[in-house]
Amino acid sequence: MKIIKTAREMQEFSDSLRREEKEIAFVPTMGYLHEGHLDLMREGKKRGDCLVISIYVNPAQFAPGEDLEKYPRDFERDERLARDVGVDVIFYPSDREIYPDGFQTYVDVEKVSNNLCGLSRPLFFRGVATVCNKLFNIVKPHVTVFGKKDFQQLVVIKRMVADLNMDIEVVGMPTTRESDGLAMSSRNAYLKEVERGSALSLSRSLKLAKELYEEGERRASVIIEKVEKYIGSHPYTKIDYVKICDTETMEDVETLENESVLALAVWVGFPRLIDNYVLGEPLNMM
Repeated sequence: MKIIKTAREMQEFSDSLRREEKEIAFVPTMGYLHEGHLDLMREGKKRGDCLVISIYVNPAQFAPGEDLEKYPRDFERDERLARDVGVDVIFYPSDREIYPDGFQTYVDVEKVSNNLCGLSRPLFFRGVATVCNKLFNIVKPHVTVFGKKDFQQLVVIKRMVADLNMDIEVVGMPTTRESDGLAMSSRNAYLKEVERGSALSLSRSLKLAKELYEEGERRASVIIEKVEKYIGSHPYTKIDYVKICDTETMEDVETLENESVLALAVWVGFPRLIDNYVLGEPLNMM
């Protein structure tokens, strides 16, 4: 397994693979890897001759006062996990490598980024789109794999790739969960033991919504009200949003006629956790 730290070296390595007609699969991460990341990497192994991952905590997607400095990091552990799962290359750049002095170019993906996390974290998707655009230009992948836990992020990346005519296949993979149903996230490391039960209210509220949908409920307001009441009944929880949106436009819907996603963002103590469920699809709680 190679560790590459500069954009130039990464580009040259990818160019050599492309000359050999090798397929490059890419999984971008912010490190502190968990089983969800590893599942994305396993999928990448199936889809490419060379699997590249990036480990980079992107400052452009953190607003002032957010957890940029506290965000968990452990490169030695990440390196070991990546090697065990069969990663070929880790691209591990510095901030200066990604955002050199004088940097002033950003990517804004409009409309699909305006709702949900875009409301409470207005800089977030600009930062995500910009760093992913740069990483795609550096790694030059044929296919990139993202998790559906960050559903709006996946929609934003797909929109950017389509709008900018990038020759990249974007694959979305189901959310990987802990044995108790909690969606895997690096930020789960922030949870205190007494907060864990309250964190489970997110995934269990999705199950509640699934049951309502299967019973024939199609009014978004009814499902949202019951989900909010359930989450709010748990200590340590503070709801950022509970919304039901069209899966393509990410606009709120009143009646569930087309494919819709129930999206949640909830503070449980310090960490802000997200989860989602595309209504009508199977819901894996394991």
